[in-house]
Amino acid sequence: MAPGSRVLDPRSLRALAHPLRIQMLRALRHQGPATASQLAERLGESSGATSYHLRQLAAHGFVEDAPELGKGRERWWKAAVQGTYFDASLHKNPDPEVQGAVEVYFHEIANIHTQELNTYLGTRHQWDEVWQDSSDMSDFTLHLSPERAHELNSKIHELIDEYRESGDRDAPDAQRIRMHLHAFPQHGAN
Repeated sequence: MAPGSRVLDPRSLRALAHPLRIQMLRALRHQGPATASQLAERLGESSGATSYHLRQLAAHGFVEDAPELGKGRERWWKAAVQGTYFDASLHKNPDPEVQGAVEVYFHEIANIHTQELNTYLGTRHQWDEVWQDSSDMSDFTLHLSPERAHELNSKIHELIDEYRESGDRDAPDAQRIRMHLHAFPQHGAN
């Protein structure tokens, strides 16, 4: 698990599993601290709605005040966690509210992944050729047991963690790289 990340439990999942809350936490992680008004403008919402949802996220430890940025009555917020990990036991939780939160969470994450990929595809011509050549959009079909699929996912996560720990953050040509991993069973032809 990446430093600064949090494992979701039933309570924290129910608090996070709202489309606007997920979008707001994502914006604070990727674009840095902001006020409720700034988030409202970025996300096309009212500042009342973003203010309410920021307080809910704060109550559950996802965001926190950034008082060093505020001037007067202006309240700034920053992400308190840089990543969330889904505890697989949540799939088995019998509480209907938890199961509803699971559905909202996964669908919202899938929407975010789709938006990010579409944004890149729509702007890839703006990137230097070296970045276009370094990008990847692949898919693979494998025939694996659940145990082997879990093993593959674990190895991929370990490899990503190695690159996270030895990143090139200070390199003059470094950029933030988004990686999406989707591994799921599929009914149909072999």
